Amino acid sequence: MIEIRNLSKIYGSGETTVYALRDVELQIKTGEYCSIMGASGSGKSTLMNIIGCLDQPTKGDYFLNNENVSTLSDRQLALIRNQNIGFVFQQFHLLPQLSALENVILPMIYGNVSPQERRARAVAALTKVGLANRLHNRPNQLSGGQQQRVAIARAIVNEPLLLLADEPTGALDSKTTHEILDLFSELQSTGMGVVMVTHENDVAAQTNRIIWLKDGEVTYAHLTPEEMRDVTMAQTF
Repeated sequence: MIEIRNLSKIYGSGETTVYALRDVELQIKTGEYCSIMGASGSGKSTLMNIIGCLDQPTKGDYFLNNENVSTLSDRQLALIRNQNIGFVFQQFHLLPQLSALENVILPMIYGNVSPQERRARAVAALTKVGLANRLHNRPNQLSGGQQQRVAIARAIVNEPLLLLADEPTGALDSKTTHEILDLFSELQSTGMGVVMVTHENDVAAQTNRIIWLKDGEVTYAHLTPEEMRDVTMAQTF
């Protein structure tokens, strides 16, 4: 599903040149559940933004579902984001004046989906994340975990190939974190790919594969949770 070839992201020039990513080579298969880890400044967010078509590389190629998206226009990238990629963030980014149902409907407005189908799909997505009884609640009437479930429903309502989660449990307690991670596992079991940026070892350990970045480079592309613990300890000393 994802193939990244010799990809770099460079800011500045001359003496002020900064490599946010340097010659990254990476493949992620369809339906894979993996996490991206690394210290602050390692390039995690930059890589996530490029995978999510929110940014473009300075050089190199990024293929999503066999299409080289690194060469597309902003308009074409926006269409790919709407149809193929769902986003979940640490902060839920729900519109406070809208109900859960209305928040989930929003992405479909830009996708030319009929009003009747929008509502049916939004209800189905909220039911899938366990919020069938909270359709008409606004964000301030929901717990943090429930708000994140609304955000996940919004991310999956267009049935994307890929769900990108950037520190999705950072604002949640441990019990709610486990519930959200279980939900990601359920979504992945249906064939949806899940790629998650996290700095939490316990969170990354719930995924099937860990990608480790250091100074903009992929130092480990296929860590198991057990191997990740050894790398984490080595980075500490």
